[in-house]
Order: sequence, then structure tokens, then C-alpha cells
Amino acid sequence: MSRLVDKIKKQSEQLPAPMGFRRALPQEAAPSILLIAKVNAVSAGTITENIPGADAILFSDEAGRLTAGLLKKITKTLQGVPAGIFLEESKETPSALEETGCDFVVMSLLTPLNAMPKKETTGKLLHVDSSMDDGLLRAINDLPADAALVTDSFGEGDALVWHHLMLLRHLALLISKPLIVLVPAGITENELKALWDAGIEAVVVPVDISKGENLKELHETAAKLPRRTPKKPAKINVFLPHATQTRETPPPDEEEEDE
Repeated sequence: MSRLVDKIKKQSEQLPAPMGFRRALPQEAAPSILLIAKVNAVSAGTITENIPGADAILFSDEAGRLTAGLLKKITKTLQGVPAGIFLEESKETPSALEETGCDFVVMSLLTPLNAMPKKETTGKLLHVDSSMDDGLLRAINDLPADAALVTDSFGEGDALVWHHLMLLRHLALLISKPLIVLVPAGITENELKALWDAGIEAVVVPVDISKGENLKELHETAAKLPRRTPKKPAKINVFLPHATQTRETPPPDEEEEDE
């Protein structure tokens, strides 16, 4: 299994609250939303260690310069931190990418099946659109993808509005696989908590390492998020018939009309 997917599943587990005199879990062990740093692959050539606060790194380069040599050079310096790429931004073969130490890939809906990595240890994230039909969204549950990535969740001005939050909650209810969302670098604590409560397991945050940006502060914010409140089952009212029922009185016989 992919290290990123394994992290997401462990972090999203609903652990029971301590009872009686049991010792509470340390804060760092509490389930919380994961942070994936989105980094320009060319700038990432200067990385010598993991980005502070990042649980994983997603390398991107729209110019198509994600070569196997570059990725292998970068992943060696990350000390086991899960790293992935947008599959269509590289012209390398799936087997070549897997040899670089790439832990996961993001596939678009138009990615050929033959281009998909073959190893089970390579995580497969499917890039989905929040406007997709409910039937198509449910179909993701039966596909060989480990998680779903949504990139159209924030509105104008990089603000999370109620409409987009409703869409994300709708997706979380339809898709049983972990849901990951692209967020702006300036995401607030309230927005991060709203996403966590809506069922989002991880967020992708753009990071410019050439400016010394990192996710340390945001990671501290994520660690303070309260546990998810278990959803109460909906109440179902059942109406049962009474044991004894009054018999209906038969209608009176109609009197025959006089001839």
C-alpha cells in the first residue's frame, strides 16, 4: 500500500474517546487532516530535506519537465516522506516512474488505463470534478483508485463559501474512498476545521520553497482540530398496528323501494 494512503487511513480513523481513568492520547496521535505540499518540481531540485509541516509532497510542473532522473534525485533527499506527481505532467513510462521512488500519482479522468502504474504500492489518486453526476461519483467506489482529488472547491478570492462546502460534503457522502481537496496557501483555521468536519481527509497546499514557505504553522493548526463528532443515526419512526382492532360496522341494508 502507498505510504500516503496508509497515512490517510490511519489519521482518519475514529478512535474512541478515553473513559474513566484511562490516559488520554497525546495530541500528536489524535486523528487530524493531513497536509500535502504542492511544489514546483524544478524548484524542488534544491530540496535537501522534507518541507516542515508537510505529511507528503506533490510535485507539479505544467511544462512537462518531470523526468525520471529529476524525480529520483529529489525523492532521495526526502527521508521516506511520501512524494507524488500529476501523471500527465510527465512523459515517463509508469515503470520508470515507479523506479524513482514515487509513492503516488494523480490521474485525470482521461488518463489511459495502460499509463497507470502497475505496483500496488503506488497510490492512485483520481482527479474528479465536483459537478460530476452522482452516478459517476458513486462509480469511483468500485474503481481501482485509492483516493479522489478535488481541485475546484474554493470560490472567488480563494474563499470557502457555503455552496462549495455543501458540494464537498455531498462528495464525501457519495465517495467511500478518502477525499483530498486543493486549498489556497492562505487557508484559515475555520476553513480547515470546516473541511475536516465535512469529511475531507487531506488537503493539498501550494508551497513556494524558493521563498522559504513551509507548512509548519498550518500543521500546528491542524493538530489542534477536535476529533470528529460521530454522526448520529437518523431517527426512524415505525408505526405498528394495534393488537386489537375494532371491527367495522357493516353498512345498513338499503330499504326496498315501494312499488
